[in-house]
Amino acid sequence: MSLMIRGGTVVTADETRRADVYCEDGTIKAVGEGLEAPAGAEVVDAGGALVMPGGIDPHTHMELPFMGTVTTDDFFTGPAAALAGGTTMIIDFVIPDPEGRPMEAWRDWMQRAAKAPSDYSFHVAITNWNEKIEEDMGVLAREHGVNSFKHFMAYKGAIMLDDEKLLASFARCQELGALCTVHAENGELVWHLQQQLLAQGITGPEGHPQSRPPEVEGEAANRAIRIAQVLNAPIYVVHVSCKEALEAVTRARLEGQRAYGECLVQHLVIDDSVYYQEDAETARAYVMSPPFRPKHHQEALWRGLQSGNLQTTATDHCAFCAPQKAAGKDDFTKIPNGTSGVEDRMSVLWHHGVGSGRLTQNEFVALTSTNAARIFNIYPRKGALQPGADADIVVWDPAKTRTISVETHHQNVDFNIFEGMEVSGAAATTISRGRKLWDGSTLNVEEGTGRYVDRPTFPPVFDAVARMQAIKTARRVERADA
Repeated sequence: MSLMIRGGTVVTADETRRADVYCEDGTIKAVGEGLEAPAGAEVVDAGGALVMPGGIDPHTHMELPFMGTVTTDDFFTGPAAALAGGTTMIIDFVIPDPEGRPMEAWRDWMQRAAKAPSDYSFHVAITNWNEKIEEDMGVLAREHGVNSFKHFMAYKGAIMLDDEKLLASFARCQELGALCTVHAENGELVWHLQQQLLAQGITGPEGHPQSRPPEVEGEAANRAIRIAQVLNAPIYVVHVSCKEALEAVTRARLEGQRAYGECLVQHLVIDDSVYYQEDAETARAYVMSPPFRPKHHQEALWRGLQSGNLQTTATDHCAFCAPQKAAGKDDFTKIPNGTSGVEDRMSVLWHHGVGSGRLTQNEFVALTSTNAARIFNIYPRKGALQPGADADIVVWDPAKTRTISVETHHQNVDFNIFEGMEVSGAAATTISRGRKLWDGSTLNVEEGTGRYVDRPTFPPVFDAVARMQAIKTARRVERADA
């Protein structure tokens, strides 16, 4: 099967140039001007459009059992909706029961994801600690292409890790050459504030942001980053939502630490006023963790993207319908945490980022695709437009306008948090491994045509003991020279 994309402007994280792109058997074979299409090749006219690497959403939750229910988008409907928005790959999360084993959970998630219409990979959460979990981490990293492990510092009494278990898992990640990813919220403090608010009679959705103020996230982010610093373990902080957490990531990076920050597109454009509206059902729809913040945090996040201190954009797509959210109508702590967004991420970021002049086109590609591919070690297989790369491509129409709505989206959820937002910039054609699956109006997807993507581990850096010994040696040399 061959496909030629003709007449477009190729935009990557590094360059912009006029070029055609020829794909065959699922990979890119040639990029250049005036390419000839072989007989029988499908031709996509990209005249007047941009040709970019397909988006990678590094943070989704499809078909996730959580807080007594299951997310409404499964591994078919969620990735299909993503394709309509220009995203050709997701990295989802395997979340084991704290009494179970990571390998068993990974196998369960692999079965669920077998229906995916586009490519996917997995982070694996560490929700407890013992010798069997330590062993499974090694098997997953060495034999099954898992190079990132998730750590929840929130959700006390469920999947939260205390510092002792967090430290043990971070050290194992460092040993394996894997990346520590962290949900940074101080779970003990969240629980304390929740009990205070409920005792005061605050039971509605407004209690959610009040129990999770920015300081709760900032403290946890700084603590996790400092633990990683001592262990010399690379760390990736998911859904950075506030100035305090961004400052922790920025400080670490300025000190030379291998620290990365992820931003959700939702946090860039939605503020905490959504929790205080009279319609409680609508307010519950916005409950996610970390919550939406006061507006001044949005500008800080934009500066984080512009400065390079935040490297990726994601959605934490975790869709629940109104009847599921209603479980917390009398107690905000029981509202299932999560919102949708996988279909709209790229359009929202383009409109409010490139359209406003905050971001360049090349920065947009880096933030929606290439940086994630590099951080999670699948570049240039993904996130690139060059010979040998997977033919995951989006033909992007910067002039196409649309109004985001639950009435027209493809996500399997009864609410869209961007409802009524007019955006310019949309996917005119989305191509997954050389197959045209979205033509700007119609999805042409089949179950099971996606594949699992192995992500090799990184060469381990030297361990914390060696690091401290090196520092002591350097200090002795300095004293001798003095």
